[in-house]
Amino acid sequence: MGLSVGIVGLPNVGKSTTFNALTKAQNAESANYPFCTIEPNKAIVPVPDKRLNELAKIVSPNKIQYSTIEFVDIAGLVKGASSGEGLGNKFLSNIRETELILHIVRCFEDENITHVEGSVDPVRDIEIIQTELILADIEQLNKKIEKLTREAKANAKGAKEALEIANLLLTHLNEGKSASSFEQRDSEAFLALNKELRLLSAKEVVYGANVDEEGLSEDNKYVKALKEYAKASDHEVIKLCAKVEEELIGLSDEEAHEFLASLGTSESGLEKIIKTSFAKLNLISYFTAGVVEVRAWTITNGWKAPKAASVIHNDFERGFIRAEVISYEDYIAHGGENGAKEAGKMRLEGKDYVVQDGDVMHFRFNV
Repeated sequence: MGLSVGIVGLPNVGKSTTFNALTKAQNAESANYPFCTIEPNKAIVPVPDKRLNELAKIVSPNKIQYSTIEFVDIAGLVKGASSGEGLGNKFLSNIRETELILHIVRCFEDENITHVEGSVDPVRDIEIIQTELILADIEQLNKKIEKLTREAKANAKGAKEALEIANLLLTHLNEGKSASSFEQRDSEAFLALNKELRLLSAKEVVYGANVDEEGLSEDNKYVKALKEYAKASDHEVIKLCAKVEEELIGLSDEEAHEFLASLGTSESGLEKIIKTSFAKLNLISYFTAGVVEVRAWTITNGWKAPKAASVIHNDFERGFIRAEVISYEDYIAHGGENGAKEAGKMRLEGKDYVVQDGDVMHFRFNV
């Protein structure tokens, strides 16, 4: 169950530089001109989780397998992108395949770096992109409504209900509001519609405030304005410096954290993004620990044991008998599985057990 994050923003705000830094893969050309990313760059990155390293100290496995996160660097969007301006709406389709949007916004002054709108204004920049996402959703929804209208006339099952919610959503979008703020977004009809259309403006959004080094330790006026805007729409803001993130490449964990501390921050941009993305998408990790590998598995918070087992193999869910469970804290405190067993900290859980973040699990199942 991989997590996919689309990096979007206006041209020349630091998206490709951020992508290079976050993925430690210098394969996205960054240059001081718009549209330097022609095709979406993709990279799969291990999710840093210190708990895996601690488990490995006890188990001494052949390998450590982290959860992964996929970053997709999408070409810069401009006004009119939904109708083909700039590089056009081809790139909007790339966003549809991601679970979360990381919207990079420039929050620093530098006369040597061109801004496509002529000035630095993070709120304006956000609204330009948001408008394009909404317009693209309107275009797609109109096509769906045409189809649903024909189906409703033919009395197709569920067509009238779907048409009703689609028309209500269209009115909402035409008012310049995103699908994420639609009042009936939790209804079955909307969820079914969104599952099919993968509405751009319905996706979770996290704003990445790209600042200079001074902006890391203290919020500048642009970050303050962005946070005020984000607060009103219940969005998270992550502050990062793409230049600093690039400088972290090649440093050991200890060196990186010392460097970040000298700049007045404790976490890298990647750490902030992953932590926030997991929270926004309601994701957690459980672990399996053996001599072959110590591994993290990403699931949705609230999943019961059989469903959680399915991310290892579908057979585990179908033939689930029980799960042997030790909390991460107990596993570490008692020096591993045997110590936890002796201390009475290993539990046998059935089909109704809701898996917790950090559980160390072993599944019993019938083939």
